[in-house]
Amino acid sequence: MNVYNAASDIANPGTGHKLADIPAHDPFVVADEITGTYYLYTGGGPRFNGMDRHGVLVYKSRDLANWEGPYVVFTIPDGAWANPKHGAWAPEVHAYGGRYYLFVTLHNNDRPLEGEGHGGFRLQWRGTAIAVSDSLEGPFELVKQDEPIPPEYHMTLDGTLYIDEEGGPWMVYCHEWVQTADGTIEAIRLKDDLTGRVSEPIHLFSGSEAPWDNGEHPDGGANSMYVTDGCQLYRTSGNRLVMLWSTYEAGSYVQTIARSVSGRLEGPWEQLEPLVFEDSGHGMLFQTFEGAWMLILHSPFKMPDSRCKLYEMTDTGDTFKVKAARPDLDGSRNNSAAS
Repeated sequence: MNVYNAASDIANPGTGHKLADIPAHDPFVVADEITGTYYLYTGGGPRFNGMDRHGVLVYKSRDLANWEGPYVVFTIPDGAWANPKHGAWAPEVHAYGGRYYLFVTLHNNDRPLEGEGHGGFRLQWRGTAIAVSDSLEGPFELVKQDEPIPPEYHMTLDGTLYIDEEGGPWMVYCHEWVQTADGTIEAIRLKDDLTGRVSEPIHLFSGSEAPWDNGEHPDGGANSMYVTDGCQLYRTSGNRLVMLWSTYEAGSYVQTIARSVSGRLEGPWEQLEPLVFEDSGHGMLFQTFEGAWMLILHSPFKMPDSRCKLYEMTDTGDTFKVKAARPDLDGSRNNSAAS
């Protein structure tokens, strides 16, 4: 396999960026206490970043208001199952076992899957890959070259790491509505070194379980389609297991949240009131160095207008709720989408 040199793929780094200036989708923040640095990961590619191929970028900040970058931390290598020209979605980085693991959804539009897609889309290879590095700044290298971590015959995306009560690693991910019509959230048990899966998928819940009409109904409901997107799991101060995820309400992207009744990954899961409306979603939670909980998401959905927005959150013990939008940090003019 030819190894691609990410360091040669310049994305024109600079300083003094505001989040409102950075085209970004599916943001993920790591607050590194060792260096006192916030790392913001997002996908990158030729169109918006001047890269030769798709990959993952990182921006760095000390205060969440001023950012430098982007810096290339991963690009899709030649010889892997994914096509370097077909996109890199939803990157996130987790510390595990003394190293850093990048979860990123990759694609190969030239490798079709059997069956008929919904909504006019065809079925093709799409799934979350895992790459590893000794540094938050990369470079990250794939742990598995020949296929994604979830089943390759499923069209999946937005995989995230979850560690269960016994210390076992899982990937929780979305099974595409393009393949299932009613999108789902599923999970697979991972090998302890995160190099593959050791279980078949378990079903957590379906997109149609949202407590509002979030689907498209092209035939009066007979062929309804429901989106699941951007799953992230957290424990509250009251030890409640909650999951951020995104879907739609009346055609507009929405950031919502679910809670496990049993407190375990297997659920059952109950759907709570959405957190943020107005075409906003695929968010994640992190704590500042001062201990405050923050939600970062992107709004609106479509590029090139999509930008990261910040919300200060309250941990109620039972769930997380929006406390206040933070346009003073993200630089947005209109950040009033909270419920």
